[in-house]
Amino acid sequence: MRIELLNGKDIENRIRTVATAGKLSRTKENVFDVLESCNDYEKNLKLINRIISMGHKTIIEHDYFVFALCDVSLLLEQSIIGYRLTSFTIKSGREVDFGHVGYYVPDFRNPDGTVKKNNKALQKKYCKHLDSLCEEYGKFLELGIKEEDARFLLSYATHTNIVMGLDARELEKMVSDFLYGKKSRIAELKEFGEKLLEIIKEYIPYLMPQIEAMKEYSEDHFKEYYLHSRVVPYERVRMTHYTKDADEVILRSALQYRNQCSKEEVEQIEKTLEEKDPAWKEKLFDKLKNSREQREFEQVQFGFEVPISLIILKHLTRHRMQSLLFPDFVPLWNVRNYQTPPSVRRLAEKRYQEIQEKNAKMLESFKKENIMEEDLIYFYLCGQFVNVMTSMNGRTLEWFSRMRCCTKAHWEIRTIAKDMVKQVKEVAPLLGTCLGTTCEAFRTCPEGKESCGRVNER
Repeated sequence: MRIELLNGKDIENRIRTVATAGKLSRTKENVFDVLESCNDYEKNLKLINRIISMGHKTIIEHDYFVFALCDVSLLLEQSIIGYRLTSFTIKSGREVDFGHVGYYVPDFRNPDGTVKKNNKALQKKYCKHLDSLCEEYGKFLELGIKEEDARFLLSYATHTNIVMGLDARELEKMVSDFLYGKKSRIAELKEFGEKLLEIIKEYIPYLMPQIEAMKEYSEDHFKEYYLHSRVVPYERVRMTHYTKDADEVILRSALQYRNQCSKEEVEQIEKTLEEKDPAWKEKLFDKLKNSREQREFEQVQFGFEVPISLIILKHLTRHRMQSLLFPDFVPLWNVRNYQTPPSVRRLAEKRYQEIQEKNAKMLESFKKENIMEEDLIYFYLCGQFVNVMTSMNGRTLEWFSRMRCCTKAHWEIRTIAKDMVKQVKEVAPLLGTCLGTTCEAFRTCPEGKESCGRVNER
């Protein structure tokens, strides 16, 4: 694992910017006069520390950083993309051969956290197993199975590379979680937090007291609620809740917003519009669909339970404006619950099943060694099923469907997105006219030369 700060090393100018933001709110001077006065590094640092110690942390959102993350696991990737105010560019598993990128090797520990005496032997056994998975991945490619499906048999320990951008406030939260929260029990995540902390000490010193204050934080409050030991994947995507009369809520919010009137007054406006044009609702939705803000769509919510593979989970997680719940990596899940890609089912189903069973038995043999569960999560394969829940407002759903219903999206996330859209259309048909691919809803395609061509058929 290698972590490097790509920008943000000009510490004095950065500290000056944050101090200016902190000083501005309580002075009669204009922003440029304040900037001119913030020319003493030590005074600026003291001012920042005093303000954020009072809980006023918005000023550090002006301090932004970009990191290069080299050779981190897919598990770490999934762990960080859940931070919704962070930006990521990630190496594509659909376009790149991942058979020779390497993988994370944990130290195998006792439940008390001490390294096991036979750790080296266990690591050797583990590496032999992961090497065999990489070899099988290569064989699947030779059979004509694409990278996007062959990767379902790779370990969640497989390395990837990421460019990550975030502000100081989000960085503080991430590092605190990885050093002192429940994620700290996973050695790789704690190591990641420690590497970021070293960078913070040098370039973002005002964060140190805030992070140190989190040492006593604990998230081990929910152990008594882990009662369902036989977890199986949901049978399908299913809507669990939604805003009643969602179409009407959107329409009324649009009229109320533009006419600055009460709910009761909107009813009269609707009657007037109905008399003028019986199709006014459809026409208004079409205008809303093509507006840039679409704030009216945010007034309604739709909740779903979704069975999804680990490798595709990131395609869902990366949509920031949703309320996504996915389980902790421990207690360990049943690794015999896995997704089988159609191309694998067609060309190598029996071998794929044998590989999955071999992996499950390997995990069972490691469990017998009384190893800390957090060190065994790398036996999760990318095709491992996981149950998640999410709640999206109408605007997020519109954007999600635009990206994920596209024929160029991976088949699994595309299937999930289409199921979600279908169920929303049943309870909110007018909103449903705004959902789907850009070629369906907007008669356009942003892909240019890489377009699938369907837009020309419409």
